[in-house]
Amino acid sequence: MFADFLTRLFQPNLDPLPDPDARLALAALLIRVGRSDGQYDVAEASRIERILTKRYDLPPDQAAALRSDAEQLESEAPDTVRFTRAIKDAVPYEHRASVIEALWDVALADGVRDHEEDSLLRLVANLLGINDRDSALARQRVENRQN
Repeated sequence: MFADFLTRLFQPNLDPLPDPDARLALAALLIRVGRSDGQYDVAEASRIERILTKRYDLPPDQAAALRSDAEQLESEAPDTVRFTRAIKDAVPYEHRASVIEALWDVALADGVRDHEEDSLLRLVANLLGINDRDSALARQRVENRQN
């Protein structure tokens, strides 16, 4: 189903993705974070839908469909680096902190800070050009909202 998208994503010189593909890439990265601890649950899926609804001003049914497509894409795509590069190319630097914040929101949705999720978030933040301090601040903002 996503063969063309994956082919474009894995080209050596990736052109910036059109908006629907950038949305799908971000949603798949959110799924990857949710699955990174081996326990992708309803709370994480619901959180992803809320993030997609808010970030892209989508009706709930469209956010659910995007999440569903992203789940399939994430399971077919082995390379986190390519997803991240596609997002970096599609999202201006000043908005990437909100991407990290959304990823932390998913990672912390189950109320547990997990080593696998932490490791993946460090990698993704670095690939997006976000330093550890700014990633930590994004995490703290999410934690403060959840308390």
